[in-house]
Amino acid sequence: MAKILVLHGPNLNLLGQREPQIYGSDSLQDINDRLQQQCAAAGHEIDALQSNSEGVLIDRVQQAKTDGTAFMVVNFGGFTHTSIALRDAMLAAEIPCIEVHLSNLHKREAFRHHSYFADIAVGSIVGLGAQGYELALRAAFERLSG
Repeated sequence: MAKILVLHGPNLNLLGQREPQIYGSDSLQDINDRLQQQCAAAGHEIDALQSNSEGVLIDRVQQAKTDGTAFMVVNFGGFTHTSIALRDAMLAAEIPCIEVHLSNLHKREAFRHHSYFADIAVGSIVGLGAQGYELALRAAFERLSG
């Protein structure tokens, strides 16, 4: 059994309410419930955290280095395009991650095209809505077993 950390960044607490034509109709709780079921069925432990605060996310990434976290699935929302401090925390943690984005960043405004995490992640899943999280977990399971 491995411990997997799922981090959701700013405004993702508004999923299901905020721009459903872009982000879908699933709430964050819906997504987390499915991820919990998926992890339980695969025999893994999951911890999920959403925060609108960059500092809270950095603190949790730093904690992951020492709490037995084996893999991370991250959607840092708007911090994807702005947070060098969060990138530095991810590098210091030395835990593999997969980056997830509900929308296709490359079909959106130019400032969303750059990710400070894409080059340090195992991979990125963009534009597949909430299913992207589930696909990221499947990929994490395969990496953890191999």
